[in-house]
Amino acid sequence: MNETKKCHWALKTKLEEAYHDAEWGVPIYDDTKLFEALSLELCQSGLSWHTILNKREGYRAAFNQFDLKSVAAFDDAKIEELLLDAGIVRHRAKISAIINNAQCILNVQQEYGSFSDYIWQFTDNKTIVGNWKSKEEVPASTELSVQISKDMKKKGFKFLGPTTTYAFMQSVGLINDHITDCFRFDAH
Repeated sequence: MNETKKCHWALKTKLEEAYHDAEWGVPIYDDTKLFEALSLELCQSGLSWHTILNKREGYRAAFNQFDLKSVAAFDDAKIEELLLDAGIVRHRAKISAIINNAQCILNVQQEYGSFSDYIWQFTDNKTIVGNWKSKEEVPASTELSVQISKDMKKKGFKFLGPTTTYAFMQSVGLINDHITDCFRFDAH
């Protein structure tokens, strides 16, 4: 296999390439890291992934390294403060969704033991392999992302439609959507 082959989106910037090469599609089981990925994906909605990656450290600082209990306790005054933070995308609904989703994850942890146990149950604790030969074959959403999105909405999660949910699934390794000739396809 040619190790220089990569998924098309990873070739836009060095930052996206580094994320693709080291993180995208690698299975995550840590609730804090899953919360970060979920939050960044919902913030990306309507924007470029490059924009969010550029602000990733700003998000980590603004949301206390994505500490669930800390973020779940953010109040209206904290939202107003975050709306002035140039280190993140200053979008009230997205900021509120991150706080709300932290609260939802804490509830899920009570019910399932961990957010990881909850989210990985949808794939029977295995990574689904896409086996896509080209970028055109990779879907924006699937029946499974629709199912997960609906279930999460029932649990109170916000800003997570089927497309954002699918992007989250790709990013945390629930799905391996590296194209088959990408050097990362068999890396998991």
